[in-house]
Amino acid sequence: MYQHELIAPMIALICWTLIVMMWLGWERVKNMVRLKLSPDVGKFSKDLNALMPDRAKQVSDNYAHLMEQPTIFYATCLSLQFLGQGDIPVNIGFAWGYVFLRVLHTLVQTTFNDVRLRFALFLLSSVFLIGLATHAALGMLNVSHHL
Repeated sequence: MYQHELIAPMIALICWTLIVMMWLGWERVKNMVRLKLSPDVGKFSKDLNALMPDRAKQVSDNYAHLMEQPTIFYATCLSLQFLGQGDIPVNIGFAWGYVFLRVLHTLVQTTFNDVRLRFALFLLSSVFLIGLATHAALGMLNVSHHL
């Protein structure tokens, strides 16, 4: 096994994001063909989204969400690795928990899109991210090496 335990959850979320990206491409192309839309309609994504069915909009919104908060996750995991805290079980648990919750968030948003459930998943994943960031800050201060 490798010594960089926080790399695996990062790669897992990257792969998930790429799957959602391909799904978004499929939804857009499929619906543009179905609606006989010119590629020029996609000059501005908001104009294209206005013409798309709900499922395509939901996938588009989720892809955007995977480009937002997870950037903090990637930076935090790399910071913890550089601080020598990539093998601490609580950090590994927070990282995998974050990835699991983001995948669930995608599945909820792109299917039945219950906003309350989606928000709960977002909040819980944010708690995991805050835990990681807190450990990174403490690790920088050399406080939490054995948490």
